Amino acid sequence: MTVVSPMMDLPADVSSRALALGSSTLFEASGLPCSVDTEIRPVWTGAAVAAPIYPLACAPGDNLAIHVAMERVPRGSALVVVTGNYIAGYWGEVLTVAAEAAGVAGLVIDGGVRDVAALAARRFPVFSRGISMRGTIKASVPSVGAPLLFGGVPAAAGDFLVADDDGVLILPRSEVERTLSNGEARADKERSMMERLAAGETTLELMGLGAWRDKA
Repeated sequence: MTVVSPMMDLPADVSSRALALGSSTLFEASGLPCSVDTEIRPVWTGAAVAAPIYPLACAPGDNLAIHVAMERVPRGSALVVVTGNYIAGYWGEVLTVAAEAAGVAGLVIDGGVRDVAALAARRFPVFSRGISMRGTIKASVPSVGAPLLFGGVPAAAGDFLVADDDGVLILPRSEVERTLSNGEARADKERSMMERLAAGETTLELMGLGAWRDKA
């Protein structure tokens, strides 16, 4: 079976460009409701990932779908896992080692994970709603690879994830190049603004808000 690269039809440097811009700049540049639930946070400071996604759904307290997905996920993809917001240890060091071997770029899950010290030591990017030492059963597979809603945002295989200390967003694949270009233009504008601020100008002046001086 021929496996199609998840990066096909995206710029070769899409991940490095997205990480350089960061989630906040890309969210503003997108003009889209692409920011997921803000309670989903990195499990270690500095974790970051930008990659096409591979979505799946777990039943509450059951991580069998993750094990199935590990045999199907295209290399270079990030797993996006729906659990119904159930906090348990769906993921830990064992699955991290398996993910590294499978070429998985990272994990974003609306449930919980464990073995946080090991995840940080391995520098594997993981974003979750919580941390839990409680294990999971392996009994059902609601869906693997099918489109779903994650943290309030539609997520389909091949859509693009950017996650860092500021949060998590999911861009429709068709919007990635436009958003990157807009983000880079925005970053250039902000860079110029910061140079002018360092030279002594004020944000009220640069943003055309001078009229508020007399009202404050």
